[in-house]
Amino acid sequence: MIERGEDRIDPALVLGRRIAVMGYGNQGRAHSLNLRDQGVDVRVGARAGAGWDKAESDGFRPLGISEAAQWADWVVLALPDESVGEVYRREIAPFHSSSGALVFLHGFALVYGQVVPPEGVAALLVSPCGPGTAVRTEFEASRGVTALIAAEPVSALDSARAYSWAVGCSRAGLVATTFREETECDLFGEQAVLCGGLAELARAAWETLVEQGIRPEVAYLECVQQVRLLADLIAFHGIAGMFERISDTAEWGAYQTGPRVVGSESRAAMKEALARIKSGEFAREWLAEAGAGKPRLLANRAALAAAPIEATGASVRDSAPTPYPPPP
Repeated sequence: MIERGEDRIDPALVLGRRIAVMGYGNQGRAHSLNLRDQGVDVRVGARAGAGWDKAESDGFRPLGISEAAQWADWVVLALPDESVGEVYRREIAPFHSSSGALVFLHGFALVYGQVVPPEGVAALLVSPCGPGTAVRTEFEASRGVTALIAAEPVSALDSARAYSWAVGCSRAGLVATTFREETECDLFGEQAVLCGGLAELARAAWETLVEQGIRPEVAYLECVQQVRLLADLIAFHGIAGMFERISDTAEWGAYQTGPRVVGSESRAAMKEALARIKSGEFAREWLAEAGAGKPRLLANRAALAAAPIEATGASVRDSAPTPYPPPP
């Protein structure tokens, strides 16, 4: 159930706290700016580099990670999944108040044992359902991005609600969950649909058409570029609503071909992917890859950048950078 309205939220739970946001990347920047605009006493914890410089240009006076942890009541972990554990153990845990709170933007570090809050420190999960850029722009437009919230112990859930208010997410709605449910669902959604499945489906369709003699630009426009339009229709109107807004020919073809493309083999692969996530196998593999310097990740990234579909996409985007307005 989505909690709408802010009547049950007590802003005093967050307004009376000193909050340090560790990391000034996509989410860290949005949270820091929104917290400041809501009147929260917030500091940025960072290392020298791009994040530190950006925080200064936004009017903050950054602190070192350890210094920020020592100052704060609540620490917001806006660091990458693969590095947050080491940073926490070395630079936050020895200095953080034993009666404060740790705010997680994703449950990965807690669920897979990278961060273990000490006794007396509440673990709060506030996971916006969107990138940091959306968290910030929606806040500036007096709107918000829906967030998943959780707390350990559960009695601290009102504090998670208060933090959601402070970054603007409660304006859109809150969904109570657990750390494990959010983590497993998030990883599965990324891998099976949003990042993995969708990209592979679009690429396979493009390659199939090009192999059969269709011009690359035509194939790209049909199988890749229009994904945005259909995704927006689904987001605004649901899957059934999307079907109502396309041609009957397209709808009939979808019923005939969709279950064949995403058939029993695809569903079995999804179940296997979810099992790897639930068992911790995916997390162990990813942390090992990150610890080794990410060689396979970087090789895959380079191979994709050099793939013919990317050159075609660049050409199409140059000629039509904003092909579709948002649907009504």
